[in-house]
Amino acid sequence: MRSWTAPTTLPGRRAHTKTRSLRRLGSAALGLALAACDAPAVSDDASRDASDAGHTIDAPTGDAGALDAAGAQDAGNADAPAIALDASSSDGGPSSDALSDAARPVAIDLSIWKLTLPIGTPGSPLEITQPELATYEIDPWFVRLPEGLRFRANAGGVTTSGSSYPRSELREMEPGGSVRASWSTTSGRHEMRLEETITHLPDVKPHVVAGQIHDASDDVIMIRLEGVHLFVEGGGVELGTLDADYALGERFVVRIVAEGGHIRVDHGDDGRVEVDVARDAAGCYFKAGVYTQSNTSRGDLPEAYGEVIVHAVEVTHGP
Repeated sequence: MRSWTAPTTLPGRRAHTKTRSLRRLGSAALGLALAACDAPAVSDDASRDASDAGHTIDAPTGDAGALDAAGAQDAGNADAPAIALDASSSDGGPSSDALSDAARPVAIDLSIWKLTLPIGTPGSPLEITQPELATYEIDPWFVRLPEGLRFRANAGGVTTSGSSYPRSELREMEPGGSVRASWSTTSGRHEMRLEETITHLPDVKPHVVAGQIHDASDDVIMIRLEGVHLFVEGGGVELGTLDADYALGERFVVRIVAEGGHIRVDHGDDGRVEVDVARDAAGCYFKAGVYTQSNTSRGDLPEAYGEVIVHAVEVTHGP
C-alpha cells in the first residue's frame, strides 16, 4: 500500500483555469435541470477549497467514529456536499413526482454485485446482497439518483477486518449474486467499463479509490484520485496518469481489461491505452464505488468523506 504522512495544514488546491471552468459547464447545466428536485446549487470551486469544512454529514464520535444502520438515516439529513449532484427529496430519496421520464434514475444491473457499506460493527461492515440489493438504498451511503448510484464512505466509518479504510463499494459476484466471482488474469478475457464522477474528497487526506481489480489477497489495479491527480495504481506503485488536473464533478470513463496475463486500462471510449502491465493473479474480481483512503488516525474528522457517482458499470467475461 502507498505510504502517506498527514500534512500539518490542509492541502492546497490549484485555481481552476478558464478552460477548466468551461469544461464543467455540462455539470452546471445538470444542476439547473435538477433544481426542481431541490438539489443544492453550490459551485465546484467551493468543494475544491480544502479549507471549507462546512459541508459534512452528521456522524457520532467515538473510538472508531462508526455509524450503525439506524444512525445512518439521521446522518443523511445533513447538508449535501459542495458539489454533489443530488436530486433527492426531503426524505433522502429521489422525488418521483418531480422527475420527468428523461430524468428518472438510470438502470444499473446489480445482479452480479454485493454492496459493502461503512456502517455496522468494527471489522464487520454491513453487506447487502441479492435479492435485497435490487431495490436497496440507504441515505447517505448508497443513494439512487437520476444520473446514477451515489456511493459515500466517511473517515470514521466501519472497515473490513483486512483494511483500515472505509468503503461504500460494489464487489463482483457470479450471476444471481449469491456466489463470489473468482477469475484469473491468465485465463479468458475479463472487462469492466466504468463511467463515473468523483464528487467529494476528505479534507485532510484527499484520497479515494473509485474502481479496482482485487485478487484473493490484495488489490491488483486501482483507479485512484489524490487531490487533483487521477491515476492507476498497482501494488502501491503508480502505473500511469489518467488526468493530471482532475476537477471534482468531472465525468470520466475507464475500461479495465484483464487478458493473457496482462491488465490494460483505457481512459475514455476512444481506445486510448494508458496502462498495460503484466499481472499473473488468481481469485480476481472487480470492484466499483468509493473506497475512502483516509480515517481519523490520518487527521480527518469522522464525518469527512469521499464520494463517487457511478453512472454506468458494465462487466463482461469471455474465453
